[in-house]
Amino acid sequence: MSGQKPALKSGESRFQVDAVTEASSAASADGSKPPEESKGRFRVVGFLDSGALGSAMDIGLPPDVSHDPDQARSDSVSLHSTGTGHTHISDSHSNTYYMRTFGHNTIDAVPNIDFYRHTAATLGEKLIRPSLSELHDELDKDPFEDGLANGEEPSAAEEAAAKLAAKEAKGGTVKFGWVKGVLIRCMLNIWGVMLFIRMSWIVGQAGIGLTIAIILMATVVTTITGLSTSAIATNGFVRGGGAYYLISRSLGPEFGGSIGLIFAFANAVAVAMYVVGFAETVVEMLNDVDALMTDELNDIRIVGTLTVILLLGISVAGMEWEAKAQIVLLVILLAAIANYFIGSFISIESKEPKGFFGYHSAIFLENLGPDFREEETFFSMFAIFFPAATGILAGANISGDLTDPQSAIPKGTLLAIVITGITYVAITISAGSCIVRDATGDHNDTVSDTVNCTDAACTLGYDFSICKEGGCQYGLMNDFQVLSLVSGFGPLISAGIFSATLSSALASLVSAPKVFQALCKDNIYPGLGVFAKGYGKNNEPLRGYVLTFFIGLAFILIAQLNIIAPIISNFFLASYALINFSVFHASLANSPGWRPSFKYYNKWVSLAGAILCCVVMFVINWWAALVTLLIVLALYIFVSYKKPDVNWGSSTQALIYNQALTHCVNLTGVEDHVKNFRPQCLVLAGYPNSRPALLQLVHSFTKNVGLMVCAHVRTVTRRPNLKELSQEHARCQRWLNKKRLKAFYTHVFSDNLRHGAQFLMQAVGLGRLKPNTLVMGFKNNWSDGDMRDVEIYINTIHDAFDLQFGVVILRLQDGLDVSHIQGQDEILSSHEKPPAGGQEVVVSVILTKDSDSDSSPSKTTSSQSSPLIMRAPETKSPLSLADQRLLETSQQFKKKQGKGTIDVWWLFDDGGLTLLIPFLLTNRSKWGDCRIRVFIGGKINRIDHDRRAMATLLSRFRIDYSDIHVLGDINTKPKKHNKLSFKELIEPYRLKEDDMEQEAAERLKAQEPWRITDNELELYRAKNNRQIRLNELLKEHSSAAKLIVMSMPLARKGTVSSALYMCWLETLSKDAPPLLLVRGNHQSVLTFYS
Repeated sequence: MSGQKPALKSGESRFQVDAVTEASSAASADGSKPPEESKGRFRVVGFLDSGALGSAMDIGLPPDVSHDPDQARSDSVSLHSTGTGHTHISDSHSNTYYMRTFGHNTIDAVPNIDFYRHTAATLGEKLIRPSLSELHDELDKDPFEDGLANGEEPSAAEEAAAKLAAKEAKGGTVKFGWVKGVLIRCMLNIWGVMLFIRMSWIVGQAGIGLTIAIILMATVVTTITGLSTSAIATNGFVRGGGAYYLISRSLGPEFGGSIGLIFAFANAVAVAMYVVGFAETVVEMLNDVDALMTDELNDIRIVGTLTVILLLGISVAGMEWEAKAQIVLLVILLAAIANYFIGSFISIESKEPKGFFGYHSAIFLENLGPDFREEETFFSMFAIFFPAATGILAGANISGDLTDPQSAIPKGTLLAIVITGITYVAITISAGSCIVRDATGDHNDTVSDTVNCTDAACTLGYDFSICKEGGCQYGLMNDFQVLSLVSGFGPLISAGIFSATLSSALASLVSAPKVFQALCKDNIYPGLGVFAKGYGKNNEPLRGYVLTFFIGLAFILIAQLNIIAPIISNFFLASYALINFSVFHASLANSPGWRPSFKYYNKWVSLAGAILCCVVMFVINWWAALVTLLIVLALYIFVSYKKPDVNWGSSTQALIYNQALTHCVNLTGVEDHVKNFRPQCLVLAGYPNSRPALLQLVHSFTKNVGLMVCAHVRTVTRRPNLKELSQEHARCQRWLNKKRLKAFYTHVFSDNLRHGAQFLMQAVGLGRLKPNTLVMGFKNNWSDGDMRDVEIYINTIHDAFDLQFGVVILRLQDGLDVSHIQGQDEILSSHEKPPAGGQEVVVSVILTKDSDSDSSPSKTTSSQSSPLIMRAPETKSPLSLADQRLLETSQQFKKKQGKGTIDVWWLFDDGGLTLLIPFLLTNRSKWGDCRIRVFIGGKINRIDHDRRAMATLLSRFRIDYSDIHVLGDINTKPKKHNKLSFKELIEPYRLKEDDMEQEAAERLKAQEPWRITDNELELYRAKNNRQIRLNELLKEHSSAAKLIVMSMPLARKGTVSSALYMCWLETLSKDAPPLLLVRGNHQSVLTFYS
């Protein structure tokens, strides 16, 4: 029984499991029955079909497992789809993911290709591996609580792509192999009308040698591009979109979006080019038999219109019909080429007067060198020939319709380049060896004067010397249809011309909509999404076909393509240049994700290829090259400005990372210099949307100057929920980016603000990119809360000074914290928008009522992993006047400040930070109309001297100022009622040790270290009065200032209690305009030396 594989019964799962316990093996040994259930533990009971999970999972059963299918229980394992392209492996008994790993008792999964698929994978369904939390978390956790196993919800685009993939899987999509899909298309596109109409003329002008050189130059460009295309195509799964897909996924949406649009347009106009080429040939044939319908120009329009309608019908019928048409056209084209070579060996006497004599060494030697006429040059010949070499992306352009693009694109493209290159060289040598340059077509022009006749034709009995005067109609130089003359059956060459033009037109008519559809799906350009829709089992871009048809028809009706043709060639060359540059860029970035399976490429060769493409663009037509570059640049700037919300892991990102890493490392070897000092701020702002005024002000003096880190200390009462950290971090960073605040967000869990700030000040930063200034909000309602919070707040300032940080504190009279107000800016990701009928707002819940201080971050429990997204009712409750004023105040630094003053009270020399911040502010457009006024302390009898000394210092620092005020009365005693107010302020926090026993006083001071002793008050009486007096002077001189920047008083650690220091700060900044208290770390940040 154990050796047989049981049949799969209806309703049964592919395999079954029994739940077992840790001690199951021991229980089995003594014959006792194992317990019925133990959550998360399994034993495989019987396999019914292991193939469903792939061969990687197909590992044998352990010897103790029963093979009896009758023992199968109801708690079976099932493979179920999420409906979004994901498939979970789970068991219905314990609701836990299950993967068979070595047949052992574990849910840890073995490597499987289906884990690495994209959501919309077309070659198989995506499986979700057990997440780290499922393997690592405690057993009482529900593994499905986060939705998908990896915590990611599928986006709408992913869901749509998944449905499309499922639809394609059901409908039996038509896919092509490398021969039918790539090789044939590329050969047909490269073998254009040039092969039969212009090749012989180029040989006549440039000679066999230079023509081969032209072919080899063009082949070098296309071969390098083919190698680069192969490298990109084999660096991961390739979807539809051809050149656009390859470039955009390598270099990013900016380059991909710009080149994708012009590449699709070039293909659409190329349809017109090829159709007009076909129509011209048809009209010439009609003209020969005198059967024109109207005149030549209108006949070209009529024939062209009918032709493009026919081609559209073939394309819309489906890729299968189009592929069949291409095969028929290839057969005709191959027959025409073979017809020419066969005819070249059949020498007919009647053809000799027209210049065809068969293979002769004399003709070969005469045609070996160039004979440029009518101001033609080598480069003009190259410009005419090179468009015949374009077409190597014809296969890549339908990458979405290939069975295996990674294998098909390299093989088909490179082989097509080789075959077509050999064909061109063979025709060059053949035509140059059997056809003379000039012939009259007259049988009577035989040799009569052997002395003056020296041409190769003379040795063959003909004298065509009269052709030197012009007027001859035959030979390589004069007859574009000379290959028809040589061929065994002339009309077959005409059929070849028709085949070449129609196949190229058909390939372009298919390529343009496919590329454009891929571009529209990525939503790079707004308003083009209507063309992303596909129809039928092959997801055909019917709307794109119609658009391409009308673009092609418009240019067909113009029927004069001599101006637009070089621009199209340049569009193709720009695409080739960027494909080559993509490979160089990706190799240079050295990203671990750049691992192409095609190894025959070199980054320097690819760079040379990109440069060659650019050179060829200017050789073909310099003004067209300039137009192309300007269009690419304009589209690049547009896409860069729009910043499409896509992330394709481009090499641009990788290179930026490399450069940033290199520069960071290089900076560590450079000593700090005072001239290069920048305020690099660690802003304790909580959630970024909690204190917008603080962030806006700091951003005003750090933008493009210094580092700004928005830091959040999260105090928790129990173990933090670490799983949500990364998601919350991403949301907050997105909010900063959306508000265009050039800042980083970081957060840390800690038991209180002080310890969290210590962690941040020590750990945040990288090398020289490390904060040197701590920025906080003033603790507005400190007197209403727990004084232990004040102790923590003041000690945080002390810690900053200990770590050699400067400290900046912002006070607004209405406060800073707006997190308790519903309806303020949300921190939501794009797929977290609230549904209609209600609004979700982010609310940071402050358990300790301290709305204005950065020192009291949100105290959260595990169920309050803020920012909480709460549903606000449709009708908002009206805000209180205080909250309205707070909201207005929170936005005051966002708007232009207008004319006014920034008053700098530079009372103590802290190294210059107090002066540097106002200077940086006035460099911003928002603060540009504000003038700096400087206030300094001085003696009443030296006011002029002190003013001159400060003016000299400011001029040496090259800092503009409008006025300097010397405060001679700074030491005047403050007013009595202000002194009384200060006394009332400190009264609740005094220790009053004189009124109690010494032991009790010491015990109370130890328990409540913030208390103010009588000795302390006596010792700092003068300093107390100074803070009161400074506040009086502030109100007197700076009550109308836009911003006050003032030296922050220092308190000696261990001597001044926290309550007294807080009272100083409160007294100093009370009832003042927006006030910035600044204290540098007393290292110079300004210098007047060059």
